Amino acid sequence: MSELLPTARPILLVEDNPADLDLTRRAFNRRHLVNPLLVARDGQEALDFLPRWSAGEPLPLVVLLDLKLPKVHGLDVLRQYKREEVSRSVPVVVLTTSDEDADIETAYTLGANSYILKPVDFDKFTQVASQIELYWCALNKPARA
Repeated sequence: MSELLPTARPILLVEDNPADLDLTRRAFNRRHLVNPLLVARDGQEALDFLPRWSAGEPLPLVVLLDLKLPKVHGLDVLRQYKREEVSRSVPVVVLTTSDEDADIETAYTLGANSYILKPVDFDKFTQVASQIELYWCALNKPARA
């Protein structure tokens, strides 16, 4: 198993709220997640990964995308990720507090792979992190990077 550690693909968390960022980090740490966690703190930072991936930096295993972001809205990030050849096959899980039907519909129309409402309680969030880890990091068969 240790030979998998150096090649474990990262998870990209696109999150501007420091409390939610900390909650996510703690939840993944509690689960002993082996995948490195990369962070973009606004929509522009998320888009800045595109040229890096095109230059050969490892693609994330999954992107956890908040919607209400500064600089560039999460739905615009999703739209751009699904337009670009390099990132089109990367699964995007919207992880947000927005329960708006329009956001949910638009996210799926743009190619989101899943839409999850963020729990505010740490124990419930840990359960969500566990489910994300189990499905996206263990069970799901990703496209080759």
